[in-house]
This record gives sequence, structure tokens and C-alpha cells, in this order.
Amino acid sequence: MHLSLKTLLLLSLPLFSNGERFVRFISTDNKEYYGDAILPANTTDASKSVQARVIQGDILGDFTVTKQVKPIKKLLAPLPNERVRTVRCVGFNYVAHSEEANVTIPQWPILFYKPWTALNTPSDPIPITAGYQTQGNFTSTMDYETELVVVIKKKAFNITDDEALDHVLGYTVGHDVSHRGWQIDRGGQPQPQYSMGKGADGWAPWGPAIVSTSLIPDPQTLNLWTKVNGVMQQNDTTANMIFGVKHLVSFFSMGITLLPGDVIFTGTPSGVNLGKTNPQWLVDGDVVEVGLENVGTCTNALKYV
Repeated sequence: MHLSLKTLLLLSLPLFSNGERFVRFISTDNKEYYGDAILPANTTDASKSVQARVIQGDILGDFTVTKQVKPIKKLLAPLPNERVRTVRCVGFNYVAHSEEANVTIPQWPILFYKPWTALNTPSDPIPITAGYQTQGNFTSTMDYETELVVVIKKKAFNITDDEALDHVLGYTVGHDVSHRGWQIDRGGQPQPQYSMGKGADGWAPWGPAIVSTSLIPDPQTLNLWTKVNGVMQQNDTTANMIFGVKHLVSFFSMGITLLPGDVIFTGTPSGVNLGKTNPQWLVDGDVVEVGLENVGTCTNALKYV
């Protein structure tokens, strides 16, 4: 039997499987790789992974998961900032969060945007510049918001709810860092404005991995939480979202094209400082952990700069 050169090359390629937990990382050779995270025993938190199978190709297109294993020195954001075309965010997408903020439960998804410069790694500091720090009689009112994040894998325009998940690569967790003073106190009236309150550089940590839809076929069944300095502040389930992932992807495609690499922060549950009688606003050095079941955690400290 005679095999062609192309066939021989395909047979020799070290194939392993389809990707399940996509990570981007720096290895001990100080080079950057995409990989399929290998989980340690007894955890589904990809931030605990110390090695990954190297991925060849583009995780937003054609790729191969090889058998080559590299150690993880540092986890980066799952995609480089410039690969994320648009960061779409949803406001007040949980009934209890709307109630604690004294906001009317929305009839349609509330959409706002963050610039892609807001994206951050799952472990680097969250920079708080002077304009967001306490100054004179203006108190810094930094808040936390844990969110399920959807990653788009292929172009979508005017699609139905039933078609939506076919356009999704997978899910991860994100931290929608928020400054209530700029969002509300210094925001527009009678409604708040979001850009100044949420869009600063580094104010959207995300990761540690994009978990494939093959592992999470139903994104409305996941626990998500926030801990501040180790103390639980938010603990809820995506089952309580007002607008589920299918509808959000469809709704946002109604007149705006979704492109590969776009991400959607889908809103936060109750438990944030906004609405508390005695809020404990975040300050320099506070450590915030946001987590999502079957995905992992982002753990970032606030840093005044």
C-alpha cells in the first residue's frame, strides 16, 4: 500500500481531541501559547491548572489540540485584547439585583459597552487611577460584579434564539468592575451612565479559560459567586437571569453584527455594594475573586496608581 505525503503528514500529526478548556498562557520558556488546560484532580477551576496541551491554529477558526504538553507559568486573558472586537455588557439582568438597586425590572436587555482596553488577565491588578480615588468630598465607591461571559465564535446577524448557541465558542467568568460615583452620582440624570463608571483600562478581568459548549451545553445551570478578601458577597445561579444566553445573543444580533471574538458580559446577581445599607466600597489592596461553576476563578487586587 502506498500512502501520499499528505496522508503520511496527517497520520503523524499528534492529534488529541477537540478543545474543552481554552487557555492562553506563558510557559516556562517565556513564550506564549494557546492550550487546552489539563485540570488537576478534584477541581474544575482552570486557574489551578499547571499544564496544558498546546493548540495549533486559531481557536476562533480551525485548530488542532496536540499531545504536546507545556507547563503554565502564567495564565493570560483567554484572547488578546485586539482579538476581541467588542465587549458587550448587560445591565440589571437578575431580578434581585434590580430590586436591590431600586431599578424597574427591564422589559428588554439593557446594553452597554466597555472598550477592549478594559479587559484584564485573571490575576493582574485592577488599576485605579487618581480620578477614581477619593478626592475632596467625592468618595471612591468601587464595586464588584461577577458575570457569566459568552464568547462568540462565528459571525451572527439577525439570528433567532434557537440559532444562537451555534454561534458560541464557550463561556468564561468576568468581573465587571464598577465605580458607582461616576456611574450614578456623577452620571446622567435621571438615568445613570455607564462608560465613566465601568470602562477604565483593566476593569474587566476575565478567564481563566473559555470552556467549550460541549462541556457546558446549558449555560443557565451554573453557580457564580464573588468573594472579597475571602468573604462571600455574591452567590447565585445563572438560572435566575432575566434574559438567558440564547436570547441575549439573538437580541444583540438584531441590528448589530456579532463577530468572532466578541464577548458578552451577561449581568450580575444580587449582593453588590450598590443598594446595601452599609456598603463596604473596595479600596486599595482589596482582593476580589469572581468564580463560575465548571470554569474557574479570576482573582485580582485593586491597586491605586
